[in-house]
Amino acid sequence: MTLPPLPDEAVALGAHAADWRAAVREAGRALTRAGAVRIEYAERMISVIDEFGAYVVIAPGLALAHARPGPDVLHEGLSVVTLAEPVAFGHPHNDPVRVVVGLAVANAEEHVASVAALANAFNDPEAIERLAAAGNAAEVRTILGLAAGR
Repeated sequence: MTLPPLPDEAVALGAHAADWRAAVREAGRALTRAGAVRIEYAERMISVIDEFGAYVVIAPGLALAHARPGPDVLHEGLSVVTLAEPVAFGHPHNDPVRVVVGLAVANAEEHVASVAALANAFNDPEAIERLAAAGNAAEVRTILGLAAGR
């Protein structure tokens, strides 16, 4: 199980977001910069949270923003956004969020494999804190266990 590539343009460090919607839009813009999705994918990620709640906040300080495969997904993609100031998503235990991982998949099989690979990356209890403090995209890739240049 491997994660999708994480090019430099899919990483935004120290982003400013007024609320969780702005944080998710940042993750969507990063996916768009990387060529994985069209910009409207960010709004679909927001709609998922509006409909199903803050279940995307999967660990203290970490949100996994995503939506179902659709025509706005050009190929599988991953983005990482760290926030200058944490934002609340409305999760009863895991707020506030400091790191938003954006995930785009083209089919259900990719979704399952990517989520499983992400779970492995976050087996390290320090991973979220290390991501929040990362200074560059290469450091983010190292923390997530991604090969250099991916």
